[in-house]
Amino acid sequence: MKPWEKNVRKVVPYTPGEQPDRPNMIKLNTNENPYPPSPGVARVLKELDPDSLRRYPDPGAEVLVHALAEYLGVSKQQVFVGVGSDDVLAMSFLTFFNSEKPILFPNITYSFYDVWAGLFQIPFECPALDKEFRICTEDYFRDCGGIVIPNPNAPTGLEKSLEELEEIIRKNSEVIVIIDEAYIDFGGTSALSLLPKYENLLVVQTFSKSRSLAGMRIGYAIGNEKLIQYLNDVKYSFNSYTMSAAALAAGVEAVRDDTYFRETLQKIINTRERTKKELHRLGFSFPDSRSNFIFATHRDCPAEELYEALKQADIYVRYFRKPGIDNYLRISIGTEEQMDELIRFMEHYLGERL
Repeated sequence: MKPWEKNVRKVVPYTPGEQPDRPNMIKLNTNENPYPPSPGVARVLKELDPDSLRRYPDPGAEVLVHALAEYLGVSKQQVFVGVGSDDVLAMSFLTFFNSEKPILFPNITYSFYDVWAGLFQIPFECPALDKEFRICTEDYFRDCGGIVIPNPNAPTGLEKSLEELEEIIRKNSEVIVIIDEAYIDFGGTSALSLLPKYENLLVVQTFSKSRSLAGMRIGYAIGNEKLIQYLNDVKYSFNSYTMSAAALAAGVEAVRDDTYFRETLQKIINTRERTKKELHRLGFSFPDSRSNFIFATHRDCPAEELYEALKQADIYVRYFRKPGIDNYLRISIGTEEQMDELIRFMEHYLGERL
């Protein structure tokens, strides 16, 4: 080790899903929305004033904050926006988790949580999911430095009831409880309705999945005014100009077009439910997903083998080489045509394998 390396902060980084770029591929590995964003998004980007790109964007992101506040029925002082929900969550870890006590989040969940905890030197513990991959409510009834609950969870897709979430929030009134709702729009019940009752609750959502804007990087948090002020204080101490002019314009238009948003969501939900039936027919089992993906295992074919076979056919799904989930594939929901192609391949491959 070089002398200067002794003072380098060393962390184990997050490993994102593959981002292949091949003609005619079917990409079902990063939970992206298979449909384009609202048509109005393309229009406002085309009409974007070039002069706005030479100037710094509004550090308060007022146009987007106002649009979200109006849409969600909260005050603008309750809204914080950032560069994707990853940015919002990282800022929240840095802002709220500064106790010597460990924060709590599930042992099988979004793998960025432990990366942020390591980066910011936050102690953490990970209560295990039960045998059906469910978060055990009682495991979060203890002294801690904060809690993060993804709902629905990833990669399982399982939703926790609002009643169970409220019990966790109520029993941890002295720390911040973050509910990460990246996939809530695909069939879950948001914890936003609990905000008037609990000042220690922060709800985080994203435009990346349900609003088809993963490439724009827009996320937001909703909480009481004091929590949002604390977040903004940290943001302005770190990077004032986080949201680009293009992202702000696209985000506002995506919020305004609620009809397109609802129609697209329903298409994905319908395709998900149909795909569940087809996968069951082929011998797969999986938790009852309320997200835009299915976490599936086959009764005979090892997940890694199937992952490699799909990859050779230019069909990309997510495989995790981690204990407890290394015989599962996370399959994002694509278009009807993409899921038909996936089922046809599985049908042929599994039939030939017998």
